[in-house]
Amino acid sequence: MTTFHLEKHPHVELCDLLKLMGWSESGAAAKLAIAAGDVTVDGHTETRKRCKIVEGQTVRFNGETVSVAR
Repeated sequence: MTTFHLEKHPHVELCDLLKLMGWSESGAAAKLAIAAGDVTVDGHTETRKRCKIVEGQTVRFNGETVSVAR
């Protein structure tokens, strides 16, 4: 499992996280994957593209997992 650090930000949008992690080539591709139901947040399918991911949450996509930390 990988860790993504928010640093001074309170959250990161789900579509941006996929792009920042290198799991998606672009924001548009990330949004399509999210809309298709291919992404889970804390074990639940998430279809909101701009869902705010905060410290303590875990995101899984395409066999990859990231934990979000401050």
